[in-house]
Amino acid sequence: MQKETITNIIKGCSVILIYFIFSLFNTLPLALLNIDFNSLPIIVREIYNISLEVIMIVIFIIIFKDTFKKAFQDIKKNHFTYFKKYLKFYLFGLVIMMLCNSLIMILGGSTSDNETAVRSQFEMYPIYIFICSVILAPIIEETTFRLGFRKIFKNNYLFIIISGLVFGSLHLTGMFNDPLILLYLGAYSALGFVFAYMLAKTDNIFVSMGFHFMHNGILMSIQFLTLLLA
Repeated sequence: MQKETITNIIKGCSVILIYFIFSLFNTLPLALLNIDFNSLPIIVREIYNISLEVIMIVIFIIIFKDTFKKAFQDIKKNHFTYFKKYLKFYLFGLVIMMLCNSLIMILGGSTSDNETAVRSQFEMYPIYIFICSVILAPIIEETTFRLGFRKIFKNNYLFIIISGLVFGSLHLTGMFNDPLILLYLGAYSALGFVFAYMLAKTDNIFVSMGFHFMHNGILMSIQFLTLLLA
């Protein structure tokens, strides 16, 4: 049991470390080849970034191949049951997020830097942002912030709190001096708490990942419609 615990902690720490290495040093391979990332054509930059994220996902699958295999067999049999049972929790998290965002607007706050950047990029590269946000991001983020943290923290309450707060905090880079920081954190952590709760209760990463796919898909679809009708 102790050996299994240590193995799980190593796996959890590994995916978290890999996520941050890929995020912070994503252009390092090009720099080593004396290639300026910003000078590359847009389409080349998009393909490069997507390729890195796919490589990260492949590494995650290798690390958690047994966990993914078990979860996949379970979700095939119980997907409808899981959806019916946890939809209300997703909607609850969504309401909390919307309430926090409404309070931010009422109190004179602005859109977070992360959200502003995503919207700006979406207007310029909609297909790229759609692929990254709807397909790749849920896989990477759920594996890192839910499955990775779950392997480290076995206590449900501790896992849910840490997973949700870290997930929310990383969406608020450069905003921690804002007086409305707690509301911003609530908006971004709400679904993080909910997704962590789903994993804690089901022990199946595809449940939270599925709702994450759905959530991002709905948001990006709305963005697409807004862009087309503008």
